[in-house]
Amino acid sequence: MTKPIHPTLQVLALPAVRVFLLARFTMLFARALIAAMLAYHLFAITDSYAALGILGLVEFLPVIPVSLLGGAFADRFDRRTLLILTACGSLIGAGFLTYLGAAQPESVEGLMITAFGLATINAISRPAGSALLPNLVPRRIFQNASVVASSVIQMAFITGPITMGFLVAEYGFEAPYALATLFYAFTIGLLFYLKTPTLKKEKGDISWKAIREGISFVKHNQAILGSVTLDMLAVIFAGATALLPVYAHEILEVGPEGYGLLRAALGMGTFSMALLLMVIKPFKRPGQALLVAVLVFGIATITFGLSRSMPLSMLAFIVAGMADQVSMTARSVILQLSTPDALRGRVSAVNFIFIGASNELGDAESGFLASLTSATFSVVSGGLVCLGVLGWITVRMPDLRKYDPAIVEKVASGSTD
Repeated sequence: MTKPIHPTLQVLALPAVRVFLLARFTMLFARALIAAMLAYHLFAITDSYAALGILGLVEFLPVIPVSLLGGAFADRFDRRTLLILTACGSLIGAGFLTYLGAAQPESVEGLMITAFGLATINAISRPAGSALLPNLVPRRIFQNASVVASSVIQMAFITGPITMGFLVAEYGFEAPYALATLFYAFTIGLLFYLKTPTLKKEKGDISWKAIREGISFVKHNQAILGSVTLDMLAVIFAGATALLPVYAHEILEVGPEGYGLLRAALGMGTFSMALLLMVIKPFKRPGQALLVAVLVFGIATITFGLSRSMPLSMLAFIVAGMADQVSMTARSVILQLSTPDALRGRVSAVNFIFIGASNELGDAESGFLASLTSATFSVVSGGLVCLGVLGWITVRMPDLRKYDPAIVEKVASGSTD
């Protein structure tokens, strides 16, 4: 009797998936390099907590309108082509940052304008990238594909900041930006090589009516709405990433190399948990897994905020990353398995609005609150609010904790058993 092939190995056996994952790594490695470097660069030249908050606000501004448009594009046009075009735009932005780092390193305006431009491009790119993966793998192994893709993403988020820390310490501000430019070039080449299935796209113009269909679907699906709302509110208040330059320089005193390690610690946790999720059985109740993960995330954030030890701070962020990986996987399963392909781009766009809001608004909230109080108060109070939000969502949105993929599968297949 032939031994069944593990679903993770089935995912990796697909040539298109392998190329897609490599392209995702090179793109997100470049993006992680730039994200870490922009925050470090800005704090280094301004010595201002508020400047970090302003950076988060600038990166948030295009998220809502542009993500909605990007989702509509992803459902009307070829998703691979959209990824190629946005990677070209990101390459241009990274090249301009390289110029600023070398020739005008004190240009706050230049950094902010470029950050806004790259955030706009990312808002278009994300829905297409998210909606493309379900087209490359069978439905029955999607959770394993999601975990594999997430582990690749976390490898980028780990190695990007660490590389940034050592590059800037050794070669200056322009070096991380230059390497990001090179990796965007690699991404473009891989995407041209990627073979994707030809899918029938809905006919029609890019209109508010089309965009509204995605918003309405999320609004009337409590499991999806609950998962993305919980993620948004938890990370807005409990996200501490924006204040890592402050912790590295003023609280832990570990320099740029230590900053790179702290920035990568969250990714270390998510990557280690992704490896575990590759070998265990899929979640029977993704909603319940999501709720437990957010509880752990909030506690880990409070621990990080109170820590004055580099090893404890690293450990807290690693644990937070492990919880975040469970949250991301559960949310991806709920989102993608509950959504028809014709709506995946637009629903993914709504999801990324919530994620973008949580990341960028969270950075803004952390920076501004820290400037009014202290970095420690900002992080610890945020963790406590996260736990409060968790309790509220658990009570008010029961469909989330009761979500059962098996029932969704029966509905999708038309079964009435």
